[in-house]
Amino acid sequence: MQIKRFIFIVLFGFYAQWAWATLPIQTWQTASGARVFFVENHDLPILDVSVEFAAGSGMDTADKSGCASLVQHLLSLGAGGLSEDQIATALADVGAQLKSQFDRDRAGIALRTLSSERERKQALDVFARVIQQPEFPRDVVLREKARVIASIKESSTKPDYIGERELMKMLYGSHPYGFNEMGEIDSLNRLQREDLAAFYRAYYVAKNAVIAIIGDVTRLEAAAIAEQLTEKLSVEGTNPEIPAVPIPAAGIKRIPHPATQSHIQMAYPGLRRSDPDYFPLLVGNHILGGGGFVSRLMEEIRQQRGLAYSVYSFFSPYKEQGPFQIGLQTKKEQSEEALTLTHKVLKEFVANGPTEEELKAAKQNIIGGFPLRIDSNSKILGFLSVIGFYRLPLTYLTDYLEAVEAVTTEQIRQAFQRRIQPDGMVTVIVGAIE
Repeated sequence: MQIKRFIFIVLFGFYAQWAWATLPIQTWQTASGARVFFVENHDLPILDVSVEFAAGSGMDTADKSGCASLVQHLLSLGAGGLSEDQIATALADVGAQLKSQFDRDRAGIALRTLSSERERKQALDVFARVIQQPEFPRDVVLREKARVIASIKESSTKPDYIGERELMKMLYGSHPYGFNEMGEIDSLNRLQREDLAAFYRAYYVAKNAVIAIIGDVTRLEAAAIAEQLTEKLSVEGTNPEIPAVPIPAAGIKRIPHPATQSHIQMAYPGLRRSDPDYFPLLVGNHILGGGGFVSRLMEEIRQQRGLAYSVYSFFSPYKEQGPFQIGLQTKKEQSEEALTLTHKVLKEFVANGPTEEELKAAKQNIIGGFPLRIDSNSKILGFLSVIGFYRLPLTYLTDYLEAVEAVTTEQIRQAFQRRIQPDGMVTVIVGAIE
């Protein structure tokens, strides 16, 4: 036992030192006020850059839901005098790629390019236009609106989509976190090009921007890149305020559906990204339902009773309280039994917390798998964006391991009791027996 403990301590120390040694994060502000987070890494001739704004679906309004998502999607479909085809061709010519990021809080786009001068210059020129000069061509707006509406119509027949939409409505009510990220058909039909341009002007501004850079450039080159990507952004704009999340009214909604199984989803307002209970809840959820086959929900519902092939739980932390969710699929005739057992397992976990054995296994699993979460520039870029956007400590990646190791069973129990009310959960069963 002591040998295993020694090995664990050595590995823990190595991973913590490795994360800090290889991620000396430099940070500054551009002349326009955008915040920059940079890691210099010359191991590969690659440059990764992302620019994100506080312009997620939480900035939508009920009558214009889907606007935020459509704006983000259209950034690269015509900008700075280039058509969408010209943008795609110019990037492909130098082997560069764009990747989108969108959720309730954030909207942005990332570039990966070779760091050599010709390739980098051409890719960054296109990227700067996409970020700062989107044109929202009317014909493209109409086409993409139709595409999104068709996607919503198709998804609206699927039990998972139906359940998720009803669950978020029950959980958040009229709060913007409850809006469909893609929008609603009626609101999308009403959206005009002018609405998209107005949203861009309001939220895609320098003070709302976070730039993450990692790769084969120097600090001076990174500073020049950051200025290039933000010099034409407005310094005015709307402050991205998201209201507090109300406590929902508990309830169960049963929706008939021809699916062969019942799809059960449960939710409760979970935690903010800056919540002091973040790590006890992270580790606790790994034990409850986030740890795959070794989780307590999986053991009780699948292994012991065979009520579901898979059952899971997770937290989605945002600026305000993102959802804590539990989900599973089961035979229709077993849906009520499975729901009752799931609620029982959750209630017992909240009341009593995990065992020491469960906690030890969870820590080893989380810490042991952590190097895989930062083993590439693109993964580190994601962490840099999160650190910047949510104003986390620059030592976050080092602190992460230490914080996980420091969690106790009592902290988990108390954190779950503070944040989760099992009897207050909202529940949707799609495919319920009529």
